[in-house]
Amino acid sequence: MAMKMTLHIDEDLLKRVMAATGVTSKTKAIDLALREIDRRATLSRLAAEGLGMTADELKETVDPAYDLAEMRRRETPVTYGRKSRAR
Repeated sequence: MAMKMTLHIDEDLLKRVMAATGVTSKTKAIDLALREIDRRATLSRLAAEGLGMTADELKETVDPAYDLAEMRRRETPVTYGRKSRAR
């Protein structure tokens, strides 16, 4: 679910994030940043739990062809904006 809100964001930081990630809108940059923090928090939680596996076993679970950038390109984009009004 998407929602519209007003935020106070460091403009220079937002520009740096947009430049670093190549996204073309402020909304996309914020969405990407939130998804990344969520991903990191999930990985931290999983790492803390250990999954009952040794370090070597965990290393073997990662596909050597894993490509985070490609996964992000394939994600279903989130659409933001106004809903069309019935006229």
